[in-house]
Amino acid sequence: MLNTFEDIIRAALTLPANSRAMLAEHLLRSLDAQEQSETDAAWSEVVEQRIEAVKSGEVTPIPATQVLQELRNRNI
Repeated sequence: MLNTFEDIIRAALTLPANSRAMLAEHLLRSLDAQEQSETDAAWSEVVEQRIEAVKSGEVTPIPATQVLQELRNRNI
């Protein structure tokens, strides 16, 4: 029976690499769920502010093709 942290680690390390990766991803997602929700909310607010800035004329969008060409010209 897995009842200590060390037992769990030992058991996890016996899993194949792909299973360990899936376990790690699952554990990380469980830690990040609240943080991700807060991050998503913050980004939603930023997106809304940027949309409003474009609608109000405060910001003029630059076409992606122009931005990409300028980056190519800088060799980035």
